[in-house]
Amino acid sequence: MDKKYICYCGLYCENCAVMAKVAPAAKMLYDELLKAGFEDVINYIPGGDGFWPFLKSMAEEGLCVSCKDGGGNPGCAVRICAKEKDVEVCAFCETYPCEKFDAFFQQSVGYPTLKEDNALLWEQGIEAWAKLQDDRRSNGFTYSDDKQHGG
Repeated sequence: MDKKYICYCGLYCENCAVMAKVAPAAKMLYDELLKAGFEDVINYIPGGDGFWPFLKSMAEEGLCVSCKDGGGNPGCAVRICAKEKDVEVCAFCETYPCEKFDAFFQQSVGYPTLKEDNALLWEQGIEAWAKLQDDRRSNGFTYSDDKQHGG
C-alpha cells in the first residue's frame, strides 16, 4: 500500500475508478494511437490538438494525486478541517463522525463502505484497514462499483 494515497476522509485513492480503471485505459489508448501513427495526424482531426496533449498527460503522468498532495476539490470541507486540526485521517479525530460526512455516508451519492472502513481504521488501526484496501484493489473493487451496487 502506498500511504500517500490515504485520504483525510478515509478513502483510498487507488480504489478510485479514475486510478484503477481510467488511467490504465488512457495509457493503453495512447500507446495504441501512437503505434497507429495518430501523433502525426491528430491535429487534423477536430479537437485533436486539445485531446492529444490531454491523453498524453494522462498516459505519462497519471490523472491525479491524493488530496493530501493537492489533488481533488480544494474546497473540500473534510480536507480543510483535517488540515486545520492536523489530523492524518478523520477517523482518528475526536469529533468524528461530524456533519461534514453526511453526504459521504449516503449510499446514492456517497461511499457506502466508508463508515465501516473508518470504524475498522479506528478499532483495528491502519494495518487492518490497509489490508482491506489492498485486498479490494487486488479483486478489482472501485468505489464507483460500490456506489452502483449499494456497498
